[in-house]
Amino acid sequence: MHVGVIRTPVDAPIGERLASVAEGIRSVIAAHGPEAVAVERVFAQQNSHTVMGTAQASGVALLIAAEHGLPAATHTPSEVKAAVTGYGSADKKQVQAMIARILRLDAPPQPADAADALAIALCHAWRGAASDPAGSAAGAGQTPAQRAWADAERVARTYLRARA
Repeated sequence: MHVGVIRTPVDAPIGERLASVAEGIRSVIAAHGPEAVAVERVFAQQNSHTVMGTAQASGVALLIAAEHGLPAATHTPSEVKAAVTGYGSADKKQVQAMIARILRLDAPPQPADAADALAIALCHAWRGAASDPAGSAAGAGQTPAQRAWADAERVARTYLRARA
């Protein structure tokens, strides 16, 4: 498994920033050969600057996925939070804590954007298992990601019960 965050200088021209994002995504695809790409779905916010930046970076990721023949999907932040924590309005710390717990990490991934990326990836990987309850019971015919989803659901239910 690999997680990383592509950082660009905030004062760089937008074209250069998007080119850096594209290069970073291409290098990860070349190095790790993913089977799919999942990105945050842009939604209306008060901060149009944030929405625009997210939309532009998402567009770059979707374009590169298409160039590589990879299936791509988008997931809203509330969809991702609900998948990972069971609560669509969870805060960043809750998402980070659940990512660390689900992936059995000693500490939440840093920076917080890395935890967000892992949450989007898990949400995307787990959607298949959620739609195949018959297969999730025995694990037969499931992909490794779907088995991980079923295991993580069990862990999350236990965690949430313990906190209640």
